[in-house]
Amino acid sequence: MRPEKNYLIAEVETHLKKSEYVILANFTKVTVSDVADLRSKLNAEKAEFHVVKNSSLRVAAKALGLPEIETALTGPTAVIVGGKNPAGVAKVLKKFFEDKQKLEVKIGVLNKKLVSAADLAKMADLPSFEALRSQFLSLLISNAGAFVRVLDAKVKKEQPAA
Repeated sequence: MRPEKNYLIAEVETHLKKSEYVILANFTKVTVSDVADLRSKLNAEKAEFHVVKNSSLRVAAKALGLPEIETALTGPTAVIVGGKNPAGVAKVLKKFFEDKQKLEVKIGVLNKKLVSAADLAKMADLPSFEALRSQFLSLLISNAGAFVRVLDAKVKKEQPAA
């Protein structure tokens, strides 16, 4: 293989190793200013947007043991990688699509398992981790408060009035 191709494949492998997830997108209608805007929004999630060649992505994915993504490798392809929050990245991509109607998510790989574009959209609709944590804590607090009120009522009922 030519050195140029080896370099491109190594570069794609480097991108794919940055996180436990990879999202493939079709960027056909996206302008340079749109990409700059998307990259700045993804930067908040510490994610990156890279345009790659399908042939380089195919070889790099196979070398890293990613599942079969051959069906998604048609047309221009960009990869979104990086960061620790795939749900946050999915939210950014979904919002970008709703605003611009340009970027199409093809498929994703999360923990070496294929994730469809519909599943990524569902993941984007989930509340943030902080919101889920606060909901869980409020659930615990309300149940504990109800338990204390039941115990207090039992004690008051058993004690005679003074």
